[in-house]
Amino acid sequence: MPNPFSDNIIFLDTEFSDLDPYKGELLSMGMVKPGGEELYLEIDYEGEVNDWVRRNVIPHLTGPKLSRSEARSKIREFVGGSEPYLVSYVNQFDAIYWYKLFGMDDHPAYWIPIDFASILFGLGIDPTKYSSQKFLSELGIDGSKYKKHNALEDAKLLREIYLSFFGKYGDTS
Repeated sequence: MPNPFSDNIIFLDTEFSDLDPYKGELLSMGMVKPGGEELYLEIDYEGEVNDWVRRNVIPHLTGPKLSRSEARSKIREFVGGSEPYLVSYVNQFDAIYWYKLFGMDDHPAYWIPIDFASILFGLGIDPTKYSSQKFLSELGIDGSKYKKHNALEDAKLLREIYLSFFGKYGDTS
C-alpha cells in the first residue's frame, strides 16, 4: 500500500438535519486525530429535521448543545494552526456543512477535503461496503463497538479503517 501524501489529517464526520444543504443545518460533529485525540460537539438547532434524521440521528444526540460561534471556537482550538486535511467517508456532505459553519475563507483546515469513499473506489473496493461486517472483519475491526449515525463514533471508525489500510500508527485499538 502506498503511503498517504500527508500525515497532517483529521478524521471528520457530521450529522445534519437534512441531506438537502439548502434546508439542512449541522447537528453534530466528530473529529479524531490520527493519534486518537477526539472532539465531539453538538450544535444548537431547533428547526425542521427530516424523518430519517429524526429516527436515526436524533436519538444519538446527548448534548450539551453549543452555539455555532462556540462550536467554531472549540474546533479551532482542537485543530490548531497546522491546516490539516479533513478526511471523511463520502465527504461532500461533511464538507458542505463544514463550510456552512465556517464559510469559505475563514476555516482552520486545508481547503481540499479528502474523500475516503474515492480512495476505496480507486483501490478497486466497492465504497458502499465500507461499514459492512465482511469488510470490517477483513480489516480485523469489530464494527459492533461503534454506534452508527453518531458523528464521533463514525469518525473513530473511519480512523480505525484508514489506519488499518495504511498501518502508519501501529495498533489502533
